[in-house]
Amino acid sequence: MPSRTGAGSGRSLPEFGLLLLVIFVLLEGSLLPLGVASSTSKSCEEGKQGHTKRHNFTKKAFPVLGVDYGHIKNPFEISLWVLLACLMKLGFHLIPRLSSIVPESCLLIVVGLLVGGLIKLAREEVPPVLDSKFFFLYLLPPIILDAGYFLPIRPFMENLGTILMFAVIGTLWNAFFIGGLLYGICQISNSDLTAIGILPCLLFGSIISAVDPVAVLAVFEEIHINELLHILVFGESLLNDAVTVVLYHLFEEFSVDGSVTVLDGILGVISFFVVALGGVLFGAMYGFLAALTSRFTSHTRVIEPLFAFLYSYMAYLSAEVFHLSGIMALIACGAVMRPYIEANISHKSHTTIKYFLKMLSSVSETLIFIFLGVATVDGRHSWNWIFVTMSVVLCLVARVIGVVGLTFIINKFRIVKLTTKDQFIIAYGGLRGAIAFSLGFLLDEDHFLMRDMFLTAIITVIFFTVFVQGMTIKPLVELLAVKKKQEAKRSINEEIHTQFLDHLLTGIEDICGHYGHHHWKDKL
Repeated sequence: MPSRTGAGSGRSLPEFGLLLLVIFVLLEGSLLPLGVASSTSKSCEEGKQGHTKRHNFTKKAFPVLGVDYGHIKNPFEISLWVLLACLMKLGFHLIPRLSSIVPESCLLIVVGLLVGGLIKLAREEVPPVLDSKFFFLYLLPPIILDAGYFLPIRPFMENLGTILMFAVIGTLWNAFFIGGLLYGICQISNSDLTAIGILPCLLFGSIISAVDPVAVLAVFEEIHINELLHILVFGESLLNDAVTVVLYHLFEEFSVDGSVTVLDGILGVISFFVVALGGVLFGAMYGFLAALTSRFTSHTRVIEPLFAFLYSYMAYLSAEVFHLSGIMALIACGAVMRPYIEANISHKSHTTIKYFLKMLSSVSETLIFIFLGVATVDGRHSWNWIFVTMSVVLCLVARVIGVVGLTFIINKFRIVKLTTKDQFIIAYGGLRGAIAFSLGFLLDEDHFLMRDMFLTAIITVIFFTVFVQGMTIKPLVELLAVKKKQEAKRSINEEIHTQFLDHLLTGIEDICGHYGHHHWKDKL
């Protein structure tokens, strides 16, 4: 008995110390600007007076010392946010009971809500931490690059048709189903909702219809689902970006213009192919450049990892310049350059790329969920029971109908059929996240008077999917006895036989003149 007591107190001591450290970080970030604001302004005024009236200059007792918080404000606050994210992640894994019940993403959103409340109480103004530009340019790329670089190519290519069906047809179905029914509900309700037209409702449907890769990655990595279901849901969340981008920009422009023609619809279909294939083209181009550059780095091993990161980020930015799919560009770049880079760079550089990518994506994911909670506290909300409730219900209904209907068609062409359990997990794993919130935040308030109500509904849907579905999916997976991921690596014998069968089937397809997925996988 004494030994157990000693062990319990030993565990509680570092947890208590970590809690004190977190409180210190929060107080330092919240109260320091208040304490230095007056002194900073006074020093600035003294500087101006001393510059214009040098004859009134008085020598300071300590000329070296001074307070200039404005000089280091931005890097200091960014460092505090990153430190807070790391401490939260560390504290989460120090409590194993909590981590086995509640997903990490849920706790991080709760922390964001608490931090936002504390900052608002301390300084009466929450900084715009979840700015859409900051999110899309700095936080999202590391997560997508990590997913694209370590994407399992074999299962992805084998299930590419199924993934595209869910990503393209499924997202289109969700957008038009949610937007169309919401418009009908708004028209029959005796409230201010009757002023909302069909185009703004379709715009809202396009924002909320897409599955979020950050939320899916955060939840599915914790439940250790089997590889097939993971690649189907996560692959859908990655590839539906092109559909979301096209629908968002189309309905945003149509809503402002107020009219839609047949030519606009045809151009919209063409835009989808341009956005998707253009992003893939940019990513493949930069991936080949990274592969080519890695051939000449044998004498400068230190900068080898830097080329992988820079070429990937340049692919993302180049795609965003032309409003193409930056996510598709990152996935294509990571998938194209990985086999060539790993063959050319040293083992130490490969290890650096691996762990630096994992570190960046983990910190970015943590910051996104914390910022989502903080932005919820700061944002202006317009609550409408009918609109918000029906948004949640229609998201669930559209997801279930879409998955069941598409699976009925897909199973006619699949060798390995998707079972009822698989369909349930795919439908239940359609989580929404910060991408939907950022797209809603980008709406112009002058053209969309219902923007605040849209954001409130989006946040409600995100919280419902992350908290309710994210917390219950792990018990449901265990209750339904869904096959888990096998952690053991394949032996050399299995690898040799797998490669032999792949080449054998490719040769048989070439002889028969039937170009199946083995042929295209071999070519790619």
